[in-house]
Amino acid sequence: MSIAIVGAGAIGGYLGVRLAEAGEDVTFIARSNADAIRENGMRLIEEDGTEIHSKSVKATRSMQEAGVHDIVLLTVKAHQVGPIAADIKHLIGPDTVVVTMQNGIPWWYFLGGHGGEHAGTRLESADPGGLIADNLDPKHVIGSVVYPATVLTDPGTVKVIEGNRFGLGELDGSKSERVLALSQRLAKAGFRAPVTSDIRAEIWLKLWGNLSFNPISALTHATLEDICRFPDTRAIAAEMMREAETIANRLGVTFRLGIEKRIAGAEKVGPHKTSMLQDVEAGRPIELEALVGSVIELGRLTQTPTPHIDTVFALMRLLAQSLERANGRLAIQEA
Repeated sequence: MSIAIVGAGAIGGYLGVRLAEAGEDVTFIARSNADAIRENGMRLIEEDGTEIHSKSVKATRSMQEAGVHDIVLLTVKAHQVGPIAADIKHLIGPDTVVVTMQNGIPWWYFLGGHGGEHAGTRLESADPGGLIADNLDPKHVIGSVVYPATVLTDPGTVKVIEGNRFGLGELDGSKSERVLALSQRLAKAGFRAPVTSDIRAEIWLKLWGNLSFNPISALTHATLEDICRFPDTRAIAAEMMREAETIANRLGVTFRLGIEKRIAGAEKVGPHKTSMLQDVEAGRPIELEALVGSVIELGRLTQTPTPHIDTVFALMRLLAQSLERANGRLAIQEA
């Protein structure tokens, strides 16, 4: 089957190399990394130091040039999906499966078979202006929760820090043939890809940590291990998670882990820099709305106070604004 991977970053590269080595026909849709991948392929450094160099992968900057694929793995950051949503249609045919691999509350959260009083609601923080919903039919979508920690060390080179699990689920909770086939395909490539009947609950479990650890790490430049072992930041993370749990419960989601167990799991990852901290250090735009703003929006929707999340969000917005100004000044100087 033909697989298009939109984004050749840390997660996209990890998936692409392993899938290609398992015999899949892989094409990366990449902006800055396309030339490097075409010339040298994609290289993966596994947790144990083993290197896999895949030269069979293809790369292009144009989705129109890539054309229709059987599977589309959407691995760009959440805030990057809207601007490219209209182009993604070039990759999609009648039976194409689009796997959304963004952190945070997804644009389709209240779509695709979601019942309840909020069914059909569009979250502005997840889909500003409705660009994604206007261009991507949720019938093509399979949700995914990305657990591995990986780093793009150079264009075309990815290092795995920890993990190989990608949770999968249909938006309507069914165990369809296509989601089971996708799970088997990922398993063949060496991933753990369990299929859940409640992908939204799985998303909340991952988001529970992301909405707290990511912004705290970006503000303090601390690793997961540092945040969890320092009593004050551990306490702030726990309060943010407690507020989020209340929101999730009001939306019908129950967590299968307690807060302390979730924090302990993050601590075990060790001295890992979160993706948000990596973006801050690299001067890239921050994945703030999907990870934190969306939870605040859901808090307003469910009439749930979020004082700790609000405070951290305000600090992060100022940091994001400062980074944008600094990048703007740098662009002017370089011009």
